[in-house]
Amino acid sequence: MTNLERMKPVVGATPRVVKSEQEWREQLSGTEYAVLRDAATEPAFTGEYTDTETTGVYECRACGAELFRSDTKFHSGCGWPSFWDPRDSDAVLLREDRSMGMVRIEVLCATCHSHLGHVFEGEGYGTPTDQRYCINSVALRLTEDES
Repeated sequence: MTNLERMKPVVGATPRVVKSEQEWREQLSGTEYAVLRDAATEPAFTGEYTDTETTGVYECRACGAELFRSDTKFHSGCGWPSFWDPRDSDAVLLREDRSMGMVRIEVLCATCHSHLGHVFEGEGYGTPTDQRYCINSVALRLTEDES
């Protein structure tokens, strides 16, 4: 199934975690707010999780929802953490993004509708899904496995 076939509409959908913009600004740092709430992108190769190999769960920094697991993380060389699949099909929402003069698929947290990054497919990576969820480090929080 392609990303476009998996896309779920966000228009009219109500997030499970709802906060005012003021509440988000009080909770998040300026950079976190810019990425998660205003769909900015952190500079390539600057995020804390770009090259990490720690095992654990990657959660949404805004609401704590589980999004990705380390066993689906791979080194793509793109400058941002890359995953080949979200935790489950309901962890993220996908929508068409026509900003910046191109068509991409935006990835949002299904719980709070925060911007996480974008997903690309057909790039030839040797992953089971042939997809690359290119996610901003600042949008994530890693909870390490205790084993």
